[in-house]
Amino acid sequence: MVEDADLIGRSLNGDGEAFEALFHRHYPEIHRFLRARVGSDAADDLAAETFTTAFRRRSDYDLGVPEAGPWLYGIAVNLLHAHRRTEQRWLRGRAHLAGAELATNEPGVGSATAEALLALTLDERNLILLYAWADLSYEQLSVVLEVPVGTIRSRLNRTRVKLRRHFAAGDPAFLAEVGR
Repeated sequence: MVEDADLIGRSLNGDGEAFEALFHRHYPEIHRFLRARVGSDAADDLAAETFTTAFRRRSDYDLGVPEAGPWLYGIAVNLLHAHRRTEQRWLRGRAHLAGAELATNEPGVGSATAEALLALTLDERNLILLYAWADLSYEQLSVVLEVPVGTIRSRLNRTRVKLRRHFAAGDPAFLAEVGR
């Protein structure tokens, strides 16, 4: 398989189909992450904007990095920052749907999960959702969020502790079930 960096390099040299191949390779995972964060309609717009921005900024891409996924997630996360207020309204709406869960097999946000996510800062939400739903490694998270891997490990640990405490506040037996 051709590396992402090669596709970006070819697109810089006028091969429009090369960037199209990059789009088809990464769009589903970027869209799935965004849909889990802001809902389907907003995800369509944000995913399209992610690739529009990536195409416009492809000359800034470090062609020495073979995998463009973390770079694309970084663009998506930056777009989410701009979309923050809408995201919070969406999560609050989900939180008020008592016990309702999304009816798909895709990652979703039920009322308890939405409330827990609202208890986190935006940076903590981005970190935990990139880790859990986008299945990024610590090293990839480091690239996306532009912080050292050690910082990723400590932030992720603190975020997990916050989530455990939040769920335990609603169900004291929770900590016994997950082993503290």
